[in-house]
Amino acid sequence: MNTAIPKPCQKYKSIELFAGGGGLALGLELAGFEAVLLNEKNKTACETLRQNRPHWNVVEGSVEKLDFSQHNGTIDLVSGGFPCQAFSTAGQQLGFADVRGTMFFEYARAVKEIQPKIFVAENVKGLLKHDGGKTLNTIKAVIAEIGYTLITPEVLKAVCYNVPQKRERIFLIAVRNDLAKNINFEWPTPSDKVLTLKDALQAGDLYSCNVPDSIGPGYLPRKKEIMAMVPPGGDWRNLPVDIQKEYMKNYFYSSGGRTGVARRLSWDKPCPTLTCSPAQTQTEYCHPAEVRPLAVREFARIQTFPDSWGFCGSMTAQYTQIGNAVPVNLAFLIGKSLIKLLNNINNDK
Repeated sequence: MNTAIPKPCQKYKSIELFAGGGGLALGLELAGFEAVLLNEKNKTACETLRQNRPHWNVVEGSVEKLDFSQHNGTIDLVSGGFPCQAFSTAGQQLGFADVRGTMFFEYARAVKEIQPKIFVAENVKGLLKHDGGKTLNTIKAVIAEIGYTLITPEVLKAVCYNVPQKRERIFLIAVRNDLAKNINFEWPTPSDKVLTLKDALQAGDLYSCNVPDSIGPGYLPRKKEIMAMVPPGGDWRNLPVDIQKEYMKNYFYSSGGRTGVARRLSWDKPCPTLTCSPAQTQTEYCHPAEVRPLAVREFARIQTFPDSWGFCGSMTAQYTQIGNAVPVNLAFLIGKSLIKLLNNINNDK
């Protein structure tokens, strides 16, 4: 990955909400941001953040209970991937009343209290068309209501930004109204190279050594026998029909491609979008050369975490932190673009 970054005109300070296991925060740090506060309610995720960055001010607890007014006017960036809860009343009235009770409301409240120069929010790409577009329209209305100019949202494909994974997420970036005039934001430039699972797990351009050993679940004996029949890059369709029926049961008769069922990954392709578990009925992540689910450190590499970044909690908790994270390399490249944006704002002032 190209580590050349725009030189910040000054120290740029950030606050992150819904920090999770630290993918977004780490990427932004590598890009040049100094985290003043990180909020996360999950205990083990907070332990992960503190273990890896003892100097970070990690505030554990529900965001609803935090008052951010003490940071008013002192922060350059607010960041975070607010949980994608259902917006049951989205699009009814367009404003705070429509999103009150959702985590986006808390995110917007924090931005309103902090008044950062810019903010970046990440979510699943389904937000773009949720409820026929009404949800996003509600969010846009709230952003305007709290005094920010939204840059046209983009769905970024992580595989285009030095991440060996077919992950797509929407990013919302906005500039405070008094700073938004004549400001042009440039999204990160896509890479010419598509990274694969081999790039993630073996020594090469992305990592200098093979992936280290780590914890991970195994398969029950019969499932292991069945998964051994699936070739690398294959799935349930490569099994004999009688085995398909045995393995899939009633799901065999359902519609859809079901390409995640009994799926075995390929060395030569990017990994599908990671979930929070390596072995679920509809989203199997079987190692291409061994008959087992991907281990924790393999998950972490696919999300482009450095091997030095440890995860706390149970095995399930570690998979959850990794699966929910923003890929570090993507966060880094977005951070570079945000640094350039802030430089432009300061130069314009």
